[in-house]
Amino acid sequence: MLYGSETCPVRKENVVALQRAEMRMVRWMCGTKLKDRFTSRELRERLGIDDIALVLQQNRLRWYGHVLRKEDNDWVEKCTKYEVEGPRPRGRPKRTWREVVKEVKHVK
Repeated sequence: MLYGSETCPVRKENVVALQRAEMRMVRWMCGTKLKDRFTSRELRERLGIDDIALVLQQNRLRWYGHVLRKEDNDWVEKCTKYEVEGPRPRGRPKRTWREVVKEVKHVK
């Protein structure tokens, strides 16, 4: 579910969809139903797993650490600083990977 998630900015709607899918799988693994009224926290503790949003943040910060240790002339470092030339499309600009990482760093 999280393949490649550390390198792309994820929208809140996508995180919510991932959390829903994760909880469906967790309830299935625990053999419970929504009617059993267990909290998500209880079920995750039973399985010993973290919330998928937290895992996303950890993966993103781990990748950021790799990028910081790269040399200045490395292609990965160049890609993170690359600015697309030409006119910007109308509307609100999409969040960049750097903006998402800054947001996560300030939360910690």
